[in-house]
Amino acid sequence: MKLYWSPRTRSTRALWMLEEAGCGYERVLIDIHTGAQSTPEYLRINPMGKVPALVDGDAVVAESGAICAYVADRCPEAGLAPPIGDPARGAYLRWLFFSPGCFEPAVMQKMMDWQVDGVAAAWGDLDRVLSVLDQALAPGGWLLGDRFSAADVLVGTDLHYCVNVMRALPPNPVFDNYVTRCLDRPAFQRALEIDAAGV
Repeated sequence: MKLYWSPRTRSTRALWMLEEAGCGYERVLIDIHTGAQSTPEYLRINPMGKVPALVDGDAVVAESGAICAYVADRCPEAGLAPPIGDPARGAYLRWLFFSPGCFEPAVMQKMMDWQVDGVAAAWGDLDRVLSVLDQALAPGGWLLGDRFSAADVLVGTDLHYCVNVMRALPPNPVFDNYVTRCLDRPAFQRALEIDAAGV
């Protein structure tokens, strides 16, 4: 597998996922500050001109959430996704899509002061998103209870950046404890080290 990535981007999610899965992969740095994401060569991999992107033989996967889902299914021995037929698969899919579909746009709406109809927006509003996430994480553990999954990679990365880096959310001990659990994972530490070294 070959990961096209750039530091301080959504590539961190893919780095953590690949490190968590323990599967071999090669990194190809795409310097978005020089416009490398807009070259014809890279646009053939991801026409959106965004990172990350993953190439695995003939399979090409863009979008960090899709990459996490792909890697979880590609490396089932890592146990990062409930298999099809497992009742936990429904909750897993819900949380896997929650990050890019609800959490991220709600945070962006707040930060950019977008005026959006809460009924029309898929995420409703930031207060609702944070309340739902708080309820899910309040018992401790992970989004699927005691089972860590690719969904935690997505939500954990987002919360880490919002809580510790951007300080974009109000103080919340439930989120702080969850982020601490994420940061305690050696694979996340390795991903953050790779990310920092690439700057």
